[in-house]
Amino acid sequence: MPAGSPRVPSWWPRFRGALHDPRTATVLGRWLGAAVLVCFGTGLVSHVLQEPPTWAAPRLPSRPVWGYRLTQGLHVATGLAAVPLLLAKLWAVYPRLFARPVARSPLHALERLSVGLLVGAALLEVFLGLLNTVQWYVWPFSFRRVHWALAWVLAGSLLLHLAVRAPVIAAHWRRRSAGTRALPAADAPDRRSLLLGVGAAAGAVTAVTAGQTLAPLRPLLLLAPRHPGHGPQGLPVNRTAAAAGVTGEALRDWRLVVDGPRPYALTLDGLAELEQHEERLPIACVEGWSASARWGGVRVRDLLRRAGAPDGSRVRVVSLQRRGAFAVTELGPSYARDPLTLLALRIDGEALHPDHGHPARIIAPNRPGVLQTKWVTRLEVL
Repeated sequence: MPAGSPRVPSWWPRFRGALHDPRTATVLGRWLGAAVLVCFGTGLVSHVLQEPPTWAAPRLPSRPVWGYRLTQGLHVATGLAAVPLLLAKLWAVYPRLFARPVARSPLHALERLSVGLLVGAALLEVFLGLLNTVQWYVWPFSFRRVHWALAWVLAGSLLLHLAVRAPVIAAHWRRRSAGTRALPAADAPDRRSLLLGVGAAAGAVTAVTAGQTLAPLRPLLLLAPRHPGHGPQGLPVNRTAAAAGVTGEALRDWRLVVDGPRPYALTLDGLAELEQHEERLPIACVEGWSASARWGGVRVRDLLRRAGAPDGSRVRVVSLQRRGAFAVTELGPSYARDPLTLLALRIDGEALHPDHGHPARIIAPNRPGVLQTKWVTRLEVL
């Protein structure tokens, strides 16, 4: 305790571990900061693709076809790897929670406030993200909106914390920095062992979960909640037909209505008579898993042209599903006119399984899985 501080009570916690020091916290903070930066950047991509601002909607890129697969796979893999990094960082700095006095100056009070916001936002963001990967929503609010808002709280509190702690971070950034040279050299081997252990833990978590996205790591896929090869027709299913309220009676009377300047309707047999195309495209979901398949069906742009839709039209896609979000989605102009965007009727040569959207679903390049609408019954030119 600094000179002149109030006497520390005998029951107050005392920390004598040598690794609760600024150098250890700085190194772990660098790693964790990099993970937060990756998650924030890839999260921005996912949010814009799912809820595009008005100015961005016409310009959403449909290339590369594997773009969302890469960014969302990286988002979830990095978020999972951040768990051991966050726990280690909190272990290194938690003695500061018991520092006395609670606030020595306005600047110290600001630092404590930034730490409280940063720790709270980081723990809640990671916790909600983990539960989202297994689709376990035990809260009454929208995961996406709260996760999005917390991301900004986390980013803002991190910037505030970095600004307040900049002198300490600079003093311990490198091994030869002034503050680092002042630390006991005898602690260096223990610090290296700790950092190696934390790095190994982050690497192990990545190795046993990243196979959701990276095919070479699939033999190690032990902890991921989804295996990309498991499910009807070799693809996972997030929402079954039963869960979406799609009944056999609704499918029995199914027709596709294309509403435009020249509206028309087609039965499944009528769709099969149109020019068919096959494309190999990935489907990637926000939970982190992705898989590729050979999709067959009719190009959406051909259906729109038949309805007299002008070039650059947006399209509202309406599903038969009665329960859950995304029963109505929108295809922006870049997707609607892309030759790879299909109203898919088949997977790998087989008619779609009901849980994969039979009789017809959207499949488009570089698009979140939640927007690859299943059980499509209506296309409306906007």
